[in-house]
Amino acid sequence: MEKELEQHTTDCLRIVMFGPESTGKTTLSRMLASHFNTEWVPEFSRDYLQKKWDDQKEICGLDDIFPIARGQMALENKKAREADKVLFCDTNLLETVVYSKAYFDGFCAPTLLKHALKAHYDLYFLTYIDVPWVEDDLRDRPHQREHMFAKFKKPLDEYNKPYHILRGNVEERFETAVRMVEELIKKKKVEL
Repeated sequence: MEKELEQHTTDCLRIVMFGPESTGKTTLSRMLASHFNTEWVPEFSRDYLQKKWDDQKEICGLDDIFPIARGQMALENKKAREADKVLFCDTNLLETVVYSKAYFDGFCAPTLLKHALKAHYDLYFLTYIDVPWVEDDLRDRPHQREHMFAKFKKPLDEYNKPYHILRGNVEERFETAVRMVEELIKKKKVEL
């Protein structure tokens, strides 16, 4: 199982959207991948948990965390092989760590945390809560947005991850992200 949580090495820059639910991560991932003519990694847990809800009317349980983590890393590794120099990730294992701790009384399996911290990302975009909440079957904390944002910011600070908080409407976030990614590409001397 541990092998399935390992991030494969590639030459592409990896940029991850990181933050609480309903903060625009998927929209930004798609927009940035389109702008830079490359791949983006969808959030595995969305389809996995939607199917569980549709089939059983059950929400995420602790026994779902490893299947979600394995599925997310498999998607990321596949898309990294297909990406053109930059890969945008809608989420990553560290986000799964945050959700595990938030939903299961502070618990996170040490194996998951180990692989989340071992995985490399060139930049995290921490999405702020200043966009409207959009309800769906899976989102459940509309009144805890500030609290959840703090839970996502904490590991970025604690583990010294390179991040920038994206605020404002979709267009403002997109413009900021494009500028920062272009700067990162120049800094890392990546040819597109």
